Amino acid sequence: MNISFLLPIVLAVGAMFLLTRSQKKRQQQAVQMRDQMTTGSGVRTIGGMYATVKEIGEDTVTLEVAPGVHAIFAKNAIGAVLDDAEYNRIVHGTTDDLTIDTPVVPDDASSLTEDDAPKLDLGKKDEPKADEPAADEPKGDEPKDGKTDGEAGAK
Repeated sequence: MNISFLLPIVLAVGAMFLLTRSQKKRQQQAVQMRDQMTTGSGVRTIGGMYATVKEIGEDTVTLEVAPGVHAIFAKNAIGAVLDDAEYNRIVHGTTDDLTIDTPVVPDDASSLTEDDAPKLDLGKKDEPKADEPAADEPKGDEPKDGKTDGEAGAK
């Protein structure tokens, strides 16, 4: 046999061995992670839902997805078991690090303006000025009924 014939076969077998070995290692790590899951720990499912473990069965896990709402999942549907700090940070938005000096941004811009600035009145005017005619009075040569020449019903 020629060595040029055996070399591609040996390389293919070696690549298949390495691929199956790394896949088997990842599966073992996933099984280990699911075995260390305890009641009360926070988890993320493979679908991306975060929940708390309530009960662990042989092949299933009961998760509390909201207060009082329980769902039963297969154990292999658990994508990650999270530690308490990470679960609370993701689900509740809480952090234990209170030394962060992030500025507080107000909900509106009222605190960003100075108090000495004059306030604009954008409301409607209730009373007309003395030199302006009232809104309901006709101006100049306009008829009182509001109709002009060319309109239907005009005299």
